[in-house]
Amino acid sequence: MSRKNIYLILTIIGFIAPYYFFLQVRTFDMKTLFQQFSTSAVLSGIAMDLLVSVLVFWFFMFTEASKLQMKAPWVYVLATLLVGLSFALPLFLYFRQRKLEYQ
Repeated sequence: MSRKNIYLILTIIGFIAPYYFFLQVRTFDMKTLFQQFSTSAVLSGIAMDLLVSVLVFWFFMFTEASKLQMKAPWVYVLATLLVGLSFALPLFLYFRQRKLEYQ
């Protein structure tokens, strides 16, 4: 199986896995979300780890997209904000690999 196909499979999993839980939420309240993250040092640590990971991904993504002249890098930022890093990162890696193969 090619690297590109593995990224595509991970993209699909990265979309389905978070949405399995997101669809169980009846109402979404940002205030409650931040309160829950701050109730435990472990949850706060996980939230900070995720935040730093997203920032590193965006830096890497914009750098690589510019270097490879990939179109519409903002799509991956939108994918991160609407679904999450588990979807946006393999999605970017899929299109990056595709671009590399066609060069």
